[in-house]
Amino acid sequence: MRTHSSILLLFFFSAYFFFACTKSEENASLENVTLYYGGDIITMSGDQPQYIDALVVKDGKIAFAGNLDAAKETFPKPTLEVDLKGKTLLPGFIDAHGHIFNTGIQALAANLLPPPDGQVNSIQSVLDVLNEWKEKNQTVIDEINWIIGFGYDDSQLTEKLHPTAEDLDKVSKDIPVIIIHQSGHLASMNNKGLQMVRYVDGIKNPPGGLIRRIEGTQIPNGVLEEMAFFIPIFKILGSLDSEANQKIALAGQDLYMSFGFTTAQEGRASKDASEILKNLAQKDQIDIDIAVYPDIQSQMEYLKVVGVSDNYQNHLRIAGAKISLDGSPQGKTAWLSKPYKIPPTGQNSDYRGYPAIQEDSIVFSLINASFENKWQILAHCNGDAAADQFIRAVENAASLYGNDDRRPVMIHSQTVTDPQLDKMKELGMIPSFFGLHTFYWGDWHVNEVLGEERGYRISPAGTALRKGMIFSQHHDSPVILPNSIMILHTVVNRTSRSGQVIGPEERISPYDALRSITTWAAFQYFEEATKGTLEVGKLADLVILDQNPLKVEPASIMDIKVMETIKEGKSVYLKSS
Repeated sequence: MRTHSSILLLFFFSAYFFFACTKSEENASLENVTLYYGGDIITMSGDQPQYIDALVVKDGKIAFAGNLDAAKETFPKPTLEVDLKGKTLLPGFIDAHGHIFNTGIQALAANLLPPPDGQVNSIQSVLDVLNEWKEKNQTVIDEINWIIGFGYDDSQLTEKLHPTAEDLDKVSKDIPVIIIHQSGHLASMNNKGLQMVRYVDGIKNPPGGLIRRIEGTQIPNGVLEEMAFFIPIFKILGSLDSEANQKIALAGQDLYMSFGFTTAQEGRASKDASEILKNLAQKDQIDIDIAVYPDIQSQMEYLKVVGVSDNYQNHLRIAGAKISLDGSPQGKTAWLSKPYKIPPTGQNSDYRGYPAIQEDSIVFSLINASFENKWQILAHCNGDAAADQFIRAVENAASLYGNDDRRPVMIHSQTVTDPQLDKMKELGMIPSFFGLHTFYWGDWHVNEVLGEERGYRISPAGTALRKGMIFSQHHDSPVILPNSIMILHTVVNRTSRSGQVIGPEERISPYDALRSITTWAAFQYFEEATKGTLEVGKLADLVILDQNPLKVEPASIMDIKVMETIKEGKSVYLKSS
């Protein structure tokens, strides 16, 4: 039986530990608290811009959003106070479609992009840049056994031609050379490269691809379209060791973060790429959220094994599946319902591109599998014929498996028609537009690819908005640098390289442009409860810009700089002074 004194002693120690814990909890409540104030803080909630005076971040989430005095009263002793000094704070940008792993290849390869992202504007300048890169990157060449360049664009070269094997032999006849077109849908190899991948005289075209030939012969000329390019590049990357592949992935992540992205995508993943990212996640080397969409056609068995998840594990999740139904309009491989204005070399006047998957039955089967397994499906559709194939497949799958909040995404939606948008809205499909085309290839589309009527309507965000549709905008990196600011600039202005306005009626406001890479992109991912707006309880995924996109002249949006990227309260990118 306890004595009176022992009971008092027990009470004393209990009280001591209670108050000690309370004090500890009180101190903990003031740890990891950051107060932001002193600039434009845009919440991105609502149909019109809403500003607040202060934002408080605690333990990786937003703890307060509102009046500065109230913030200081609620959190009187924050760990850190950040005076924005007139800069602008927004929700972190969300990559609606891109390829973070392949972006790493872009970051490490020779930069063959045309201005303003590079300096290549002729075949000779392609060769000059490759030779310069070859001299400075012997270690990389030793690791991968190839000379690799990324980003050449025949539409921006003086010759308006693809470099051929004969051209690339001037870089090396002994080391294989591959240069990847900016669209990511074509490439060119030197003769050593063609020999390495066994593209020899008389080789047949693979299904869904084309090996261009020296005129009058069956000898490959070096230029490869679609699957004729994808098959060898997958083998090249598959030959790299784990360390090399992880370096590629981390280089892609670094580039994304420098443009304010706190959520990224691997938008057509192989098993190998998925496992590389999973390995990095297990080692806590992934700093932003990455949503992975394995290719449903080639990776079906892998998808069945790993499944999909709503939750990130160390910033990574398998989010759904991807299917590709055609090629690129700028490369003239997109599948159109009407002919190209000017067909590519060797094609006749009724050339309309071609499907990536010829048989409707195969496409229907793959989309059915996504619905049956409840995998969100993303479909690459540049041409309106490909869009039609996807719409019909979704309508069929919905009739079999139901269509309750599936959110299928049509990636690019470049040439979708009014009736197709109406059908997409009816089916709950989300268009993710590639509005950057209006700057990078607007002139090419009007003059060479689609003509004025179709070219002016490319990526019809204005029409979708008038129809009351939610949509996102994307960069499709490495096709274009993962440049969030250029997304905003192009969809607001729709001016081409030459200054031509590509479809003024398809312009959208700066606020709606921001929504397309924050609020609406979060909805696309089923993540609207945790991302996309600055509201209490959501993740503290933030970006700080030097100017407010809603207040500068539209023509100068492209001059805005990303100053800092913050993922769940942690700074992951800070612009050097």
